[in-house]
Amino acid sequence: MISKILGTLFCLVLTLCVTAADTLPATISDTEFWSLIERMSEPDGFFRSNSGSTDNLLSNENGLSTVAASLAMRPKGSGVYLGVGPEQNFTYLVAMRPRIAFITDIRRGNMLLHLMYKALFETSANRAEFVARLFSRKRPTGLTPQSTAAALMNAYLRTEPVDETAFKTNLKSITDHLTRVHGFRLSNDDIDGIEYVYRSFRQYGPAINYTSSINGRSGASTYAFLMSTTDDSGRERSYLASEDNFTLVKNMETRNLIVPVVGDFAGSKALRAVGSFLKDKGVTVTAFYVSNVEDYLQRNGVWPGFCANVAKLPLDSGSVFIRPNGGRSGLFSPMSAETRNCAAN
Repeated sequence: MISKILGTLFCLVLTLCVTAADTLPATISDTEFWSLIERMSEPDGFFRSNSGSTDNLLSNENGLSTVAASLAMRPKGSGVYLGVGPEQNFTYLVAMRPRIAFITDIRRGNMLLHLMYKALFETSANRAEFVARLFSRKRPTGLTPQSTAAALMNAYLRTEPVDETAFKTNLKSITDHLTRVHGFRLSNDDIDGIEYVYRSFRQYGPAINYTSSINGRSGASTYAFLMSTTDDSGRERSYLASEDNFTLVKNMETRNLIVPVVGDFAGSKALRAVGSFLKDKGVTVTAFYVSNVEDYLQRNGVWPGFCANVAKLPLDSGSVFIRPNGGRSGLFSPMSAETRNCAAN
């Protein structure tokens, strides 16, 4: 019984919204970036997936390249991306090429994960260096700017992790970059949270999967596999598939245009604050990656709150939701039959 209020509310949004002039900046200052996180975020929340995982350091969507291929066929460069969860957002960003992105997740740990990524993107010159630092590995020989994601991942799967001293040096460079270069006011608990995430990536390397933090290397697809997936034509689409893909994300991170927010999709603050910011800037949401969060919202009886929050987002007839579809994510218009009758619930 997915979606019944979105379509009706969407129509209301189109009818009542007054579009402001487009004033979205090309770069956000460090002060404004951190202010957005603090103003928009809600208290840390709890989420347990079907697998039992509560941290979700990695996605488990094998069809992300197929979704990315669909996104790549849509208009680029003028819209806004909203998302949830970890690294799959980077692949969707590359395909869509938005002007700004907000990643809203109920877990503060996901915000810290994205801040770790931010530091690594900004301080790495290329994919090989980025992957070496992400997984605390020494860079293998033989990698070139033309290496495929599969070749990149396979090379690091065969590489041992660095020792504790080198790991701590890498970790300090991450936290220093965030707190001293950017001036973000991270608490001691935040620093500990980033260390937890970074140690997990070091422990499992590119073999880390969706459930590694609870049962080790079993079951779900690995980071290496997800980065190497292809679309229906056999083309790699992940954010590590090419230097151009990597650079696009790096540039957005450097300009503070990927904003991680702590918030419940059905909460009273985060999504509404994102919507208010976007309306004030006169821009429209092009794609909203909701993963399977809607299922949890319905089961927990808070679905109307989410629908009301979506009604506050600036949408138009071209806006799409990205959600699971028979084991593979797909694109869905808010005006589709699936969402049109939402108000009944």
